Amino acid sequence: MTVQGDAAEHEWVDDHAGPVVRPYAVTRGRARPVTGTFDLISLVTATRAEVASESGLGPEHVAIVGLCQRIQSVAEIAAHLDLPVGTVRVLLGDLVARHLVQVREPRATTAGLPDDSVFEAVINGLRAL
Repeated sequence: MTVQGDAAEHEWVDDHAGPVVRPYAVTRGRARPVTGTFDLISLVTATRAEVASESGLGPEHVAIVGLCQRIQSVAEIAAHLDLPVGTVRVLLGDLVARHLVQVREPRATTAGLPDDSVFEAVINGLRAL
């Protein structure tokens, strides 16, 4: 038999990942990035190799910079970190503002749609997961 307090404590713990942190805690309550909109197929690359000593960065920020040592789409970053895309967009806005990552928006064709090569790169990246 469990005590009522124990049941509430275990409600927020995942057996494999440890304590569950809600997305608003990761973004400090922000729902929109400080800069940029970041399409799902926007390509992100880190501008520096090491950011662990930067003040004000959370572990998720550091993880994004680490992942983006190789070009990643916004969708791939969200999948790798198991975070909602909206949360990743807020974190990317922080990193762009600090010049720690560069984001390249997809090129539009004459019809206003991204080039097919962008879609192929994202599909290949997601298959690699």
